[in-house]
Amino acid sequence: MNKIMFNDKYGLTDAVLQGSKTMTRRVITPQYETIKEYNANCETYLLGELEGDTFEVKPRYYIGEKVAVAQCYGTVLEEMIESKCGYGEDENEFYEIYKDTPGWKNKMFVKAYLMPHTIRITDIKVERLQDISDEDCMREGIIRRDDMINSNMEDIVRYTFEGSFENHIWKAYKSPRQAFAALIDKVSGKGTWERNPFVIAYGFELVK
Repeated sequence: MNKIMFNDKYGLTDAVLQGSKTMTRRVITPQYETIKEYNANCETYLLGELEGDTFEVKPRYYIGEKVAVAQCYGTVLEEMIESKCGYGEDENEFYEIYKDTPGWKNKMFVKAYLMPHTIRITDIKVERLQDISDEDCMREGIIRRDDMINSNMEDIVRYTFEGSFENHIWKAYKSPRQAFAALIDKVSGKGTWERNPFVIAYGFELVK
């Protein structure tokens, strides 16, 4: 089983586990000048053109695949304890085996089969980053806030994301697209939105 990682600092792992994030975009590497062909079935592939040459690229995940949601072992243990409302033999054994491993605090090193949550890939598409729709922005974990007011004390709708809370104030945006542009620059590096790279967009559903 493969695993997939989501950003914890901006609440994206929690959003997946709560069912509010059902899509993720991953930048295609290397960046091709054009995408010539794309086949969105279980044998997914891309034909990208770079400097006149064509290369085949397989997405990391395929439609129908179940993928483990990566969490550090320390977090997994906390969930084990909470789910059983006590500390049992399984939890003690898990702690003793994994407490001194790199995966205890870093989910990059965890084993997929030990993860308690999985998602199923439901759809895949390829597009430029800035081609994202407002609907897909919301599926990426953008939050709609209906409880904000403007300087005239009027109710307004704004969009934001977890982790944008700074100096006791939510950073708010006028549209889902603006909020997502800010989020992707936080997650993937400053200037990602402006570069407008080709991305693979994976749609998914939470299985457990």
